[in-house]
Amino acid sequence: MVLSANQKKEFWRDGCLVVENAVTADQLAAMRSLMAEWTEESRSYSKPYGPPTIDGRPRFDMGTEHSAEKPALRRINNPSDIYSPFRDVMENSAMTDMVADLIGPDVKFHHCKINQKLPGAATEVHYHQDFLFTPHTNDDIVTALLMLDDVDETNGCLKVVPGSHKGPLYSLFEGDVFTGRMTDDVTSSMKARDVPVTGKAGSVCLMHTRLAHGSDPSLSVNPRGLYICVYTAADAVPIARNPMPNENEGRIVRGGKKRKARLSPAIVELPEQPKSASFFTVQGQASARGD
Repeated sequence: MVLSANQKKEFWRDGCLVVENAVTADQLAAMRSLMAEWTEESRSYSKPYGPPTIDGRPRFDMGTEHSAEKPALRRINNPSDIYSPFRDVMENSAMTDMVADLIGPDVKFHHCKINQKLPGAATEVHYHQDFLFTPHTNDDIVTALLMLDDVDETNGCLKVVPGSHKGPLYSLFEGDVFTGRMTDDVTSSMKARDVPVTGKAGSVCLMHTRLAHGSDPSLSVNPRGLYICVYTAADAVPIARNPMPNENEGRIVRGGKKRKARLSPAIVELPEQPKSASFFTVQGQASARGD
């Protein structure tokens, strides 16, 4: 066991839990070094680029405000597919053990990504619940958001609504259009109750898949990077295609396989699958066009 009884109680009560030292100093340094390299490399590109994901999309995505002088690299898709430091943390870290303490002992990997907010970038995350992007037969699913930088209220920290994982699922459609975000009136009610999630680099926020969350653009001169890994109980089976298919999807990272799926009663809208470099475009934030 990595988590205490009180920590597990807090997670199931609030829907999230922040824990320091979720990776080793060497693991953190290796990931931060790659992030610095990619940010510098992105200055040479004017539109999404990089080794394609297995469904043929660019791995690196930037916002429209991106330039060589002020890079706005905002998303790296499934870095664990091709970059060993991220594969190592996904499989072999205290973070993975913490997830197993919550939804284990048998745990599968689903997908991962990096969300980054650089100084001067306009990136924000509109309110949503992850489960409606990745519905499964049950909701024993944890999103682990590992802080690659110190995160505070000025550099676009995650904001969550404690306890909202116990409530309803809120549509991510506007009429017949999949927007990937809650409606404006629901968002307003969420923002009235949200709290910031902050921490030191190397800390992880363990978040229930149904927890309502979002984040604002950064106002800081300091970057904010999150390595985000999604894990499921081994008996949670997808009922929609993975929006970020990857080579490691379904890999057992703790325990063993299950022969049976566990079904929890629920009615969920099925998401539309993204065709662009990242979900930010689904939420209405276009990628750099290279004009």
